[in-house]
Amino acid sequence: MFAVYAESFSSDDPLSGLVLGERPDPEVPDGWTTVEVRAAALNHHDLWSLRGVGLRQEALPMILGCDAAGIDEDGNEVVVHSVISDPSWTGDETLDPRRSLLSERHQGTFAERVAVPRANLVPKPSSLSFAEAACLPTAWLTAYRMLFVQGALTAGDTVLVQGAGGGVSTALIVLARAGGLRVLVTSRDQTKRQRALELGAHEAYESNERLPGKVDAVMETVGRATWSHSVRSLRPGGRIVISGTTSGPKVDDAELTRIFFLQLSVVGSTMGTRGELASLVTMLDATGARPLVDRTLPLEEARDGFAAMDRGDVFGKIVFTR
Repeated sequence: MFAVYAESFSSDDPLSGLVLGERPDPEVPDGWTTVEVRAAALNHHDLWSLRGVGLRQEALPMILGCDAAGIDEDGNEVVVHSVISDPSWTGDETLDPRRSLLSERHQGTFAERVAVPRANLVPKPSSLSFAEAACLPTAWLTAYRMLFVQGALTAGDTVLVQGAGGGVSTALIVLARAGGLRVLVTSRDQTKRQRALELGAHEAYESNERLPGKVDAVMETVGRATWSHSVRSLRPGGRIVISGTTSGPKVDDAELTRIFFLQLSVVGSTMGTRGELASLVTMLDATGARPLVDRTLPLEEARDGFAAMDRGDVFGKIVFTR
């Protein structure tokens, strides 16, 4: 079958290890099934894999891709939950120390077919296209959990989204607005600030610009470059929910005095559960909110999508279709 896979690693030139070509059909263990992939979304995780982050040399060649929507063996339209937990694990699969994502230990979704545990399939409503549904399992599920599970935000709260433009950030804006939140965003790029406003943000500011008032929560995916601003933007008792550190994990000043004196909370958030993915799908079906798709490309042109993401030339999600 045709697939897009990592053959080697390079931290300086990640696309040098990217190959488009034939791979064997997926192996299907007991309790697993196959899905005919109709659409699969690109994530920064895929670029990091080509740099050798989170993917072992002995696992190569590895078909990339975490996200997919397609047709299961019974002819049902489904969304694939990409968190693979240990078969013996019960409870929140994001807390399983042996969990992985598709394309880490198991072959990924950038292929004609992918094998997944049967329990990882979520019904796709007809109101969502395959391309829209394929955006959900990583970036949009991460955003949903950040806002409504780890962030515990409810209608009327004010949230700050640091760094407009990426897949998680755009998902945070759309979902927060659909959930009745007041949404503030930051970006260094004026064009991205304007697009965030068009997407539904109420206000947009330069990165690290002082806000006119304090917020209930900050959604943090940037890290070092925005950490101090995130802490200083919170009301007493507010919380930072962090799911990434694109500018680096180390900060010069952790603002610990401000955190304890104002009784702020710092909450980590990673991916989400199958149940949360099902709730996210239901929310989009009910509200009409939709993922922002930057572009769709045939899987055979996946290299162009990887190159665009590597350049940072993205606002929303890049989706590969079959």
